[in-house]
Parts: sequence; C-alpha cells; structure tokens
Amino acid sequence: MSGLNTEKASYEGDEHSPTKESDVEITEVARKKILRKLDIHLLPFVSLLYLLSFLDRANVGNAKVAGMAKDADLTGFRYNTIAAVFFIPYALAEVPSNIALKLVRPSRWIPSIMLAWGLVMTLMCLCNTYHDLIIARIFLGLTEAGLFPGVTFYLSVWYCRADVASRVAIFFSAATIAGEFAIEKMEGIGGLHGWQWIFCLEGIATMLVAFASYFYMHDYPETAKFLTETERAQIVHMLKEDAQDLATHYDRKFVWQAMKDYQTYVQIGIYIGLLIPVYAIALFTPTIVQELGFTAAQAQLLTIPPFVCGCVATILVGFLSDKYNMRGVFIIGPCLVALVGYIVLYTQTAPGAGYAGAVLAAVGVYPTIAVDLAWAGSIAGGDVRKGVVIAMVIGLGNLGGICSSFIYITPPYFHIGHGTIMGWLSLSIILSCFAMWDYNRINKKRDAYCAREGIDASRRAEFRDMGSESPLFRYTI
Repeated sequence: MSGLNTEKASYEGDEHSPTKESDVEITEVARKKILRKLDIHLLPFVSLLYLLSFLDRANVGNAKVAGMAKDADLTGFRYNTIAAVFFIPYALAEVPSNIALKLVRPSRWIPSIMLAWGLVMTLMCLCNTYHDLIIARIFLGLTEAGLFPGVTFYLSVWYCRADVASRVAIFFSAATIAGEFAIEKMEGIGGLHGWQWIFCLEGIATMLVAFASYFYMHDYPETAKFLTETERAQIVHMLKEDAQDLATHYDRKFVWQAMKDYQTYVQIGIYIGLLIPVYAIALFTPTIVQELGFTAAQAQLLTIPPFVCGCVATILVGFLSDKYNMRGVFIIGPCLVALVGYIVLYTQTAPGAGYAGAVLAAVGVYPTIAVDLAWAGSIAGGDVRKGVVIAMVIGLGNLGGICSSFIYITPPYFHIGHGTIMGWLSLSIILSCFAMWDYNRINKKRDAYCAREGIDASRRAEFRDMGSESPLFRYTI
C-alpha cells in the first residue's frame, strides 16, 4: 500500500468497497460487535505504546529523586532546564509528523519513530553530565513528537466521533500509571548508577515493542484482516456517515483551513491549560511528596496512589463523555475537582492534607486530556483538517511543558507552582464555557439555514471540501 490515499480509497467510491453501500445494514448489535473487535485489537496495543512514550519523557522525575540530581550536579535550575528542553522540538515536530502519517502507513511510521526514540532513551544511560542530558532530551523530544498526535488521529479514523473519547481515555490512561519504582535498586551494576538503568531498560523495552509493532499494527478499517468483509463494509459506512462525506484526500488547502480557524486556537488554549498541570504532576509529584516530609523511597511509592486514582477517573469520565455525547461539561467538572486539590496543596502544610490534595489534583486533571482531544478532533471536518487540528492542539499545547518545568521552584510548599496551575485551570474552564456557547450558537444557526434552504444529506457532495464550514456539519458540545 502506498499510503492513506490508497488505503482510504473506499471512502471515495463504491468500487473499492467489498459490499455496496446500498447493501449495508447496521443494527445496534452489529455496531457493538464491531466496536468490541476494534477495542480488542487496537486499544491494548496503542495503550502500551503511550505508556512507553509517557514513561520515557517523564522518567527524569523519578531519576532525579533516585540520585540523578546529585550525580549529574543538577544545581539551581538545571533540572528544570533538562525537563523543559524536551518540549521545544516535541511541539515543533508534531504537525509535520501527522502530515507524514497521512501520507505513510501507520504500521510503518509509528513503529519507526518509536524505534528512534527508544534508541535515544537507551543511549541516555551513557549521560553523566548536565550537558549530556540536555542534548539527549532534545533528541528525545524530536523523535517522540509524532506518537501522541499520531495515535490520537489514528483512533479518530477507526471510531466515530461519539465513540472516540472513551477510547482516547483508555489509551491516555496509560500515562497515569507511567512510573518507575524499582529499577534504581540496580545501583552500580555494569558501572551505571541506578537512575541510568532507568533510562537503559525503559529504552530497550521501547525498542522491542517498536520492532513488534511493524508486524502487529493495523493500518485502516478498509484493510483490517481481523474484520470480516461485511464488517469492513459496515464500519466504512459508519465512518462515512459520521464524517458527513467530507473530503479524505490530501490537499494543502485543508491544512490552511485548520490553521486559519479561530476554533482551533480556542481548543489550543483549553488544552494548554490542562497539559501544564498534567506535566507538572508527572515531573514533580515525586519531589512534592518528598518535600512533604517523606524519604526518597517513600516518595517513589507514594506517587502510585495518585496515578492509579487518575487512571480510574480518566476511563470513567471518558465513558461518561461518550455516553452523553458531551465534552465541555466533562472538562469543566474535573477541572473544578483539580482546583480543590491545588487549593489544598497551596493552603495546607500538614503532610496528610498535602498528599490528599495531590490525589485530588491527579483525579481532576488526568481525565480532561482525553475528553479535550476527542473534542478537538470532533470540531474538524475532513481527515486532513482533523489531523492538522489534533497535531496543532497537542503540539502548541505541549509548549506548556516548558512552563511546567519552571514553576516548582520554591520548596517545600511550592506556592508559585500551585498558584500558577490554578490560573491555567481557570483559563481552561473559561474557554470551555465559551466553546460550548459558540458551538451551540453555530449549530442552531445551521439548523435554521438548512431548514430555510432545503439542504439535507442528499446534497453532501456539494460541501465535501468545506470541512467544518459545511452547513451540514454539527459541532459536539
């Protein structure tokens, strides 16, 4: 297969479909059966990929309390800088990576970038100094950039818009359990420090999974061997109906449509306000817990409950968001929970109360990411536009990781960090309220316009290249 234009040809006409569209009948039982098959064959694998990805980018937090700060002389803002430099190439490379994914088979592109960042991570075990770690983190950001937006877009071309939030939640929940709790015990083996073994073993694991991905990963519904001929026809029909027959081929004008749409930047604002807390939790929770009065070993173990609770909340909120086909309220609600957690962290000095605040923060913040990414994908009409919007939201949003890296600088209570995050969460709440109002306004306006002009689904072909501006396109609220 030469790429997406060939793979997705069945969206363009009946001659490539195994069954004519007019013959396709989809009952609720058949739909659920297809979704179960997709879930079984796609979700465990992409969740593993993202677990490795988030583990590899955030393991410096564990490495720091495991001795890296002392051994590499990370005084002053050096650790913060090491954490921050990752996000610059990571953000800049995401849009080009998703465009490449559009032109190259996912089963080739995604394993290749995994192999590259796994190699970088493995070689980080040779880093001994601050400057070594800076260079390694830059290359790690560059090579890892395509995974998260790529898999998010990948899921969006397998699942309808109303089904994708819960699936992104399952895939993203892997981030909530990413952590390292025992590798540091290998101190001195092979002449490496325990924190260097964290990098080495996690990098090797990534490379092994990347190699397996070349053989296991499926490309698109039209070519999925685990589906029957009838099921392939049914899912193609479902996706075509959900996409309202908008264009699936590559054209630069669709890239510009995404970049010129103000709603893209509203979603970027929402996402950056959510991602700064997520990265702060990943990078600094071990440090925050340690500053509450616990030892380094205790801090490593006590980071587990917040992430486990965040994992459960992520999956639960994702399923509820899909069940009610709503996005905004399932961002605002968890943000309010997270705000309570950060208020506790800001105002309380007792270790028990501070730890409870950390748990509330994780429970509130983590579920919002999957819901917001599903929301961002649902506002973009057409495959290329959707891929670019998702990559822009994730790419520019990830620049917030630079902010996350420099706000936790005033131990033991970290008032600057907690206060900054409360501000960003408030911004996400405000922008989510605006987006819900705006999408509802546009949907009502288009309902009235279509009724007045007699526009219905039979005229979809007239608006194929208009993307989200099609009078038949409706936003998820």
